[in-house]
Formats: sequence, structure tokens, C-alpha cells
Amino acid sequence: MASLKKKSDDLAVLVEWAAAGEAVDAEFSQALDALEQEVQAGEIKMMLGGEHDRKNAIITIHPGAGGTESQDWAEMLLRMYLRWMERRGFKRDMIDYQPGDEAGLKSATLLVVGDYAYGLLSAEAGVHRLVRISPFDQAARRHTSFASVYVWPELPEDVDVEIDENDLRIDTYRSSGAGGQHVNVTDSAVRLTHLPTGIVVSCQNERSQHRNRDSAMKVLKARLYDLKTKEQQVKLNQISGVKKDIAFGHQIRSYVLAPYRMVKDHRTKEQVGDVDRVLDGDIEMFITSYLMKKSSGTLGEPVPDEDV
Repeated sequence: MASLKKKSDDLAVLVEWAAAGEAVDAEFSQALDALEQEVQAGEIKMMLGGEHDRKNAIITIHPGAGGTESQDWAEMLLRMYLRWMERRGFKRDMIDYQPGDEAGLKSATLLVVGDYAYGLLSAEAGVHRLVRISPFDQAARRHTSFASVYVWPELPEDVDVEIDENDLRIDTYRSSGAGGQHVNVTDSAVRLTHLPTGIVVSCQNERSQHRNRDSAMKVLKARLYDLKTKEQQVKLNQISGVKKDIAFGHQIRSYVLAPYRMVKDHRTKEQVGDVDRVLDGDIEMFITSYLMKKSSGTLGEPVPDEDV
């Protein structure tokens, strides 16, 4: 609020100077833009009142079926989010990265550190669809690829998520990173399999096996907590008679590069023609639109248009 008041006061002073005949057009435009950005940021924070919205986020990207084509699309999504995090000033820590066979990635998990990281990124959870002329197809045919984005809040240490060591299978292996000095020469990477649920979590970012295990446990706890929360919501829906599918199945957003260029969110109907700008990390309009409709109760189901 103090920052908002200061920007408002600065703008009022410029208005007075302009009324007195001072040439302050450039300064006034900059001050107005700064005030609008501050107001928008305040509005978004007001919409992020969930229990975990202010926490750091854990985000995982998986390619869908389709081999190299989908793996390359998953890599493009990872780059988009990394650029968005740079714009936001968020720190990120790559927990696990599994490269694709020829290009792209098989899986990537990273921790995003910053205020409201989870609340903002939760708007991106779902299936993302890409339509383009494939660079891997010698016949230059149009391909459709899918990738899934999963988002969980980083939980504090005191959150009660019980994990029985007997329910875990712990495997160690050598890192499969991109190469160079960051690849471990020892079996320090860790894979945890939670046998009752089948959830698998890997971490290979740290050189220490112990630290990789701690990071993997952090992700596993977040996923088990999320699973428990969703199971509780299903029970509540059954009691209240509400029928709501919380599983993935419909893409939330389509990115079309051919035969025309457009990005469209199927939940909010927000669409942008400048695909390159979006893929370069400018996704604020989609996040803001999602949060506004969610807070107002007007968020639609992600039903794709036939022509998108």
C-alpha cells in the first residue's frame, strides 16, 4: 500500500506541474504506467487468497505421446516458463531434467521461489497443445503435440505428510544431464517410488546423494499432499452432488503456428496473435484472465474449439 500511495502522490505532483505549464509528458506517461502496473499487481494479490497461493511452487513438465515431436514441445514450454520467471524476478532451481532421445525433454521438475509463485503458476496446470509444421518431418506435414504441466505448492517442514519408509523404493543412478561439469560421475541421482500410489519422483540436480534424496522427498510430500486434497474434494463433491472432473483430459490452451498463428486459452477464451511473444515468456494476460474469472466464479471448462 505504501508503494501504491507513493506512485499515486508522484503522479499527482506531475499533474500539478503540467497544469503550471511544465513539460512533463514523458515523466507523466512513465508514472501512469508504473501506477497501472502497481494497481494490477495489487488486484492479482487480492485474488490470490488461497491457503498456499503465496508459497513457492514445484512445477513438472511431461511430454505427451508422440516421441521427439512432443518432447521438443515440452522443452519449448520449459523455456517459456523460465523466461516468464526471469520477467517476474523469481528464482528457480532445476530439481530434475531428463533429456529427450533426439531433442527436447522427457521430464523436467523445478522449484520456483518467489511470493505467490504457486498462486500464479497454478493457472498453468493442465494440458498444453501445439499445432505446427514439424521440423522433424521431412515431408513438412502439420503435427499436433501435447505436453502436461503439473504444479504443486512447496510445503513447509511442519506440514503433516506421513511417509512410511517401508512404502518407498529408493533407486540411485548416474545423472543424465546435458553434459559438461554438471553431470555427476557417481551414482548420486535419486529416484523415489511411493509404492501405494505409484508416484515416482527423481532428483539429480545436486552432487550429493543425500541432498538429492531430500529434494526428492520434498517433491513427493507436495504430490502426496495434493493427492490427499483432491481425494477430499471428490468426497465433498459426492456429498453435495457436485460432479466435477479434476483429472487432466482436455487441453487448457492451444498454441497454433500453422496454418495461422494464435494462442488461445480454452477456459477463459483469452487469445493472442503474437505467438512468439507468448513463447518468449509473456503469459501474464493468460494468468490474469484465469485468476479474474476464477475469483468471479465465471471460469469455464477447458473445451477446445473445433477450429483451434
